[in-house]
Amino acid sequence: MAKEKILIVEDEEDIQELIRYNLEKEGFKNLKVVDSGEKAIEALKGFSPDVILLDLMLPGMDGLAVCRHFKSVQETATIPIIMLTAKSEETDIIIGLEMGADDYIAKPFSNKVLVARIKSVLRRSKQTFNDEDSGVIKRGNLVMNRGKREVSLNGKSITMTFSEFEILYMLAKRPGWVFTRNQIVNDVKGDDYPVTERAIDVQIVGLRKKLKSDEDIIETVRGVGYRFKND
Repeated sequence: MAKEKILIVEDEEDIQELIRYNLEKEGFKNLKVVDSGEKAIEALKGFSPDVILLDLMLPGMDGLAVCRHFKSVQETATIPIIMLTAKSEETDIIIGLEMGADDYIAKPFSNKVLVARIKSVLRRSKQTFNDEDSGVIKRGNLVMNRGKREVSLNGKSITMTFSEFEILYMLAKRPGWVFTRNQIVNDVKGDDYPVTERAIDVQIVGLRKKLKSDEDIIETVRGVGYRFKND
């Protein structure tokens, strides 16, 4: 039986039951279901999920506002969030990623895809690293500890989402190397992940905002991708 805790934030009862049924069938028994953003925030006071399934179209406080709240609070910022949305347009997906979501599934979705995405997120967030990856990377004033999921710049701690951390770590591990957007997607999310190149650009914008005056350590190589500045 899977021990991982999953918070499901969905206001439609039939979808709630469909998700619950399929997750329980896969061995996920530690589930909590709420039907509003306000209840989701309240639920996290006594429930520490390993992943959150978050519908964007919620009554009252919508899913984007809930996502923004979770990612702005240190205690919940690193919890992976998978967006559930009836909207499949690139713009809506990008907005969710800008808020800090780690993944998305457009409705109507395959139950097999839903379970696979959850397992993928859980696997990535709990993966064990080899000696190289469990150590500390120091690049100028930037220090990253992948084992502890910690980032500091100029001595100050920076809170990052799972995806932001993985992208920056990938670039910082090989300064000067140019990575295409597809390479970044495959390294961080896995092969054949259905995300647009524009979504990677959004993640880079978010990273640069958090790096502030040191944003130029991530360089854009026009027509190719990105690299970590090699001093």
